[in-house]
Amino acid sequence: MQIVLASNNQGKLAELQAMFGALGCTLVRQGDLGVPEAPEPYRTFVENALTKARNAAQHTGLPALADDAGLCIDAFGGLPGVDTAYYATQHGYAKGDDNNVTALLEQMQNIDNRRCAMVSTLVAVRSPEDPEPLIAVGRVVGEVARERLGSNGFGFDPVMWIPEFGQTFAQLPVEVKNANSHRGRAAQAMAALIRSNWLGG
Repeated sequence: MQIVLASNNQGKLAELQAMFGALGCTLVRQGDLGVPEAPEPYRTFVENALTKARNAAQHTGLPALADDAGLCIDAFGGLPGVDTAYYATQHGYAKGDDNNVTALLEQMQNIDNRRCAMVSTLVAVRSPEDPEPLIAVGRVVGEVARERLGSNGFGFDPVMWIPEFGQTFAQLPVEVKNANSHRGRAAQAMAALIRSNWLGG
């Protein structure tokens, strides 16, 4: 089964394809099929992911999978949340992973409560009008490190300290990170939902 991934992020494609390969599903980036980016006007991950999935299904006629993910920091009342990708721009930097990390370290310099969660919400639809979207959420609780550690991964991985491993996501081997990340947990749950709901077991 071919599923269009409502993202052009190469990192997300690689992570998710590794999880969905066992189902016999092939993920194709929406940009490779000429699908325009969907607006993401909502304040929750699930609403944005559903909008992106419906947009991709509408333009391709294929089942679609969308991910909306972000960093939710306790000291900031759950923000940046859905605005995670644009965090740097809110603090005078150009958009980008490295600038996001720089801005976050600056904003948290004098904050002791560093508890946070990385959240990934995956939504899959069979068609744009699918009344029963599949929804899977993965969540990992950790702390914002005080400096960049490690060189694997992308996004906030270098400052996402995971107490159970005593390391940041960027310090973990890729396969360990993928199995235990917010997206990894959401993908495992979504793969189970697709297997039981779309593939009949």
